Amino acid sequence: MEAKPIKRSPELAPLSREHHDGLLFAWKIRQGIKNGSSLEAMRNYTLWYWKHHIKPHFFQEEKILLDYMAEDNPLRHRLVDDHEQIRELVLGLDDEADKRSLTILCDLLDNHIRFEERELFVHLEQQLKPEQLQDIYKKLEDHPVNHELEWKHAFWEDKKS
Repeated sequence: MEAKPIKRSPELAPLSREHHDGLLFAWKIRQGIKNGSSLEAMRNYTLWYWKHHIKPHFFQEEKILLDYMAEDNPLRHRLVDDHEQIRELVLGLDDEADKRSLTILCDLLDNHIRFEERELFVHLEQQLKPEQLQDIYKKLEDHPVNHELEWKHAFWEDKKS
């Protein structure tokens, strides 16, 4: 059975585009591992990607989306718990990166993004009023993630970089 693309509301589409970038990040790390790229290169990329993409994205979700969810909502708790696990794993790479840690990070990030796309965002689109979704969109515009910064060293394309 083929998975159909999810039709995302325009108000949450900016977050979905960032999720696509996050899935691409995980793919690049997996390719680097497969190609035998240096752990240092993958670690440096991961820390850079955290600083410029994941961390600001988490800020958006935690400071904007959580305001529209009840304190006892299990989806809210999963969002926060997943973010904390990812944050701890990335920050742990400051000390030492290994293939296992990077693979766990990629798996966790993949699962988290799929959860948000398939469950959390669907819930928000169904539960929130159009003006609330528009308010979220406006707040996302006020706190954008900079997509102009690019990583120059394509370790995922190299053999033994």
